[in-house]
Parts: sequence; C-alpha cells; structure tokens
Amino acid sequence: MRKLQTQGVHHITLTGADRQSTIDFWEGVLGMPFVFDQPNLDNPDEGHVYFDPGDGRLITVFTNETRKGTPDRTPTDPGCVHHIAFNVSQATFWQAVERLDERGIDHSGPRDRGFMDSIYFKDPLGLLIELASYRFEPPVGCTHADVLLRAHRIRVARGDYNIDRIHLADAIEDLVTAHQDSLSEDRGPKNPW
Repeated sequence: MRKLQTQGVHHITLTGADRQSTIDFWEGVLGMPFVFDQPNLDNPDEGHVYFDPGDGRLITVFTNETRKGTPDRTPTDPGCVHHIAFNVSQATFWQAVERLDERGIDHSGPRDRGFMDSIYFKDPLGLLIELASYRFEPPVGCTHADVLLRAHRIRVARGDYNIDRIHLADAIEDLVTAHQDSLSEDRGPKNPW
C-alpha cells in the first residue's frame, strides 16, 4: 500500500451567493485579485469565480444570482469547515482592526497565539475568516512548518503548554546549525566581552 503524496493546497472552493457580493468581499475586503471567471462546469445555474489569495494558489467560489447569503455562523459539525486562515504581514495585521472597523465588520480583536497573531471575523455568508501573521521568519532553505515542527519538539521536551517565542528562537537556532555549515569547531554560545 502506498500514499497519495500531496504537495500543497491546489485550491479551496466555497459555496457563495451572488457574483458581485462575492467579488466585493474577496477582492474588495481581502484584496485578493479576481483572476478567472467561468461557469460551474457541473452546474449550469452557477458561476465559478477565482481569486488569488497572495501565493498564486486559488480560492474559488460557486455563485448563483438567486442565492442569498446569511450572516449566521456556518455549521461547525464534524466534517464542516471551521474557518479559513489567510497569511498577512505584521504591517497589515496591525492595521486590521482599524480597517475592519471602517467597514463595521465585527471581529475578535488581536489574539496572541504564541507563534503568531490572529484576528477573526465572519464573511457575509457566516464563514469564519482568520487573518494570521507569523511572528518569525524561517531560516533560508526552511519553511514555517520546519520551524514549527522543531519548536513543537522543544516545547514538549521542556513540558511547556504551548509554543511561544522562546521555542521559536531556539528552533531557528537549531535549524541554522543543522542546515548551514561553519568552519568553527565549536558553534556554542560565547561571550566576547
């Protein structure tokens, strides 16, 4: 038996309401360029609009001019989508409250997640959206997942409850040591003063 190895998210497709409100939210609020538009090839009564969330991958939405949205929270039953998180820079993150408030969009306010900052709000159809901003940059040649995996192992070994900045800093140091060679025989910490 062998795995079907994935290599990233190709796209996420959501069920939307009408075309214009979909464009207004995904491009007009979240700034995702509207990049592709065609009929839903499985349902001729629906459109299929595509947005770039910033990494060249796609968020797609099935639209229908007769469907109206509701701001009620989408179901969170087993098998349902709880929320979708989008990466934003720290500069954008710290502007989120002001920019959501300008539109009258209710939100959670900034939340400290130890390794990232988060803010939550609902789209016009009740789907919970998270704007997430990492508090670290991975070393060259490593990913955010590499840092989080190493930080997790450090956290567990120390018996700490959750990943925080110290675990991230120590994980980054470990990854640099493991991935970048040095002419020094002893790479341990020193005090040059």
